[in-house]
Amino acid sequence: MGKSIVAFVTKYKLYHLLFWFLYHYFWWSLTSGSVIEAAQNILFSPYSTKFLFYVVMQALGVYFNLYFLIPKFLKKGNYLVYIPALLLTVILTSAGIIGGYHVNAMVVGIPFEELFKIAPSEFFQLFKGNALPSTLASMTLAMSIKLTKNWMASEQHRNTIEKEKLQTELKFLRSQFNPHFLFNTINSIFVLIHKDQDKASMSLAKFSELLRYQLYQCNEPFIPLEQELNYVENFIELEKLRQDLKNMELHVELDKSTMSNLQIAPFLLVPFVENAFKHVSHHKTSKNWVNIKLDVLEKNLWLTVSNSKNILTLAQKEDANGIGLANVKRRLELLYPNVHSLEIIQDNLAHKIRLQLKLSDRAVEKNQIA
Repeated sequence: MGKSIVAFVTKYKLYHLLFWFLYHYFWWSLTSGSVIEAAQNILFSPYSTKFLFYVVMQALGVYFNLYFLIPKFLKKGNYLVYIPALLLTVILTSAGIIGGYHVNAMVVGIPFEELFKIAPSEFFQLFKGNALPSTLASMTLAMSIKLTKNWMASEQHRNTIEKEKLQTELKFLRSQFNPHFLFNTINSIFVLIHKDQDKASMSLAKFSELLRYQLYQCNEPFIPLEQELNYVENFIELEKLRQDLKNMELHVELDKSTMSNLQIAPFLLVPFVENAFKHVSHHKTSKNWVNIKLDVLEKNLWLTVSNSKNILTLAQKEDANGIGLANVKRRLELLYPNVHSLEIIQDNLAHKIRLQLKLSDRAVEKNQIA
């Protein structure tokens, strides 16, 4: 039974009547200067009917404005209809309240002039001094509350939409990287099969480890930095198997001594490494080289990747505007706003990137994506 009553009150928003009762009781308390006297006047004095008319009439006027006039005219920008309709509603509501004075006098059986100390003909005085100001105040309060609620709901909806767009874009960028990497690696192994089947077999084994990492170990928005660096190392080992190291110098320095509990977005570092191997020069008379250096100090990650390049590839701007680096640039903007710097340096002989990234522990990273 109790639950049914609560459901009925909630469904039809009857608790709003309690709000208006307390609202008018508050103003009556301010006028009389005593909360006890105000309660006695409302419940046990001859003025109870008048108070009831204030509550009911203003509630009707307010909800007519909120649920009919505003949606039908104001939200559609029809101000020429809304403003006169609102003024008419205020006038009719105030007039209805004045009618409550007369009903009150009839209910208690006391002459109007004796009960309210004013002649019944002084309608405009009651209207201007009591009913109209009270109605305008209640209308203003109700519209302020409604507009505030609508603004908060709109902001919450906007934030939800932006969050969903962010999550969608991040998922797209991450999924966009995977086929890019898969295509390059499979193509390299296919070429290697015809040159050296043993190396092709070892490359395939490394490749399966990389796939296992992608499919089973990187389902979180952020992962331990150590996992990401292990992935980078496996990728480098795969490149060492398929690259001709006789005519290429490879220098790798990955500092894992101060990783602690740091987290990083998965697949964020390997595009820089992949790009270096993909566009390294193939000079026959001079050395070709790839240098990879990573340091971590007090939650700051510094990554430098550089490679030699052919002069003819200068006009192509390497992969700076392609899927790989463009993708990782966007992910950095989304995941690490204002806490990263990426510098890309190119000349006739070399291509270099410098990445500085402020990392956080697991708890903070989860808050960033939540």
